Amino acid sequence: MTVKEDDAARRAAAQHAVAEHLRLTAAGHTEEWVKLFAPDAVLEFPYAPAGVPQRVTGRDALRAHMSNFPETFDVEFVGLVFHETVDPSLVIAEFRSKGTALPTGKPYEQTCISVVRTDDDARITHYLDYWNPLVAIEALTPHDVPSGSDRSVAFGG
Repeated sequence: MTVKEDDAARRAAAQHAVAEHLRLTAAGHTEEWVKLFAPDAVLEFPYAPAGVPQRVTGRDALRAHMSNFPETFDVEFVGLVFHETVDPSLVIAEFRSKGTALPTGKPYEQTCISVVRTDDDARITHYLDYWNPLVAIEALTPHDVPSGSDRSVAFGG
């Protein structure tokens, strides 16, 4: 196999890991989802609102963090686009979520950009997730809560 073929295979495997991440997250399959990650993987949320950690490290912490997601959001991820990178183990993905915040019944529509690094086995080692926390806060805030109230959220474990 040439270097170019090897890079193409690594890129395809890394992109597949990200696509599977989205599929399993939307399906609420947390146990399968966590297996996509290396044992010491890091999930980062640079714009995390109050109540959501900015950094989650390791499979046990990832599992705990995502444990409530299936009861919080019913979503599908659409419009997945991968942006070409020089490093075949680096994935830049752009996509949208469409769905509902289950506790409130409000729509949850979000645009995301994720920067993901994978290892030689295409397991996710670092997932940097850029999303708008204000969209999540609005979707999770009950209809009867006044707009000036504390609007922190907790949808991680």
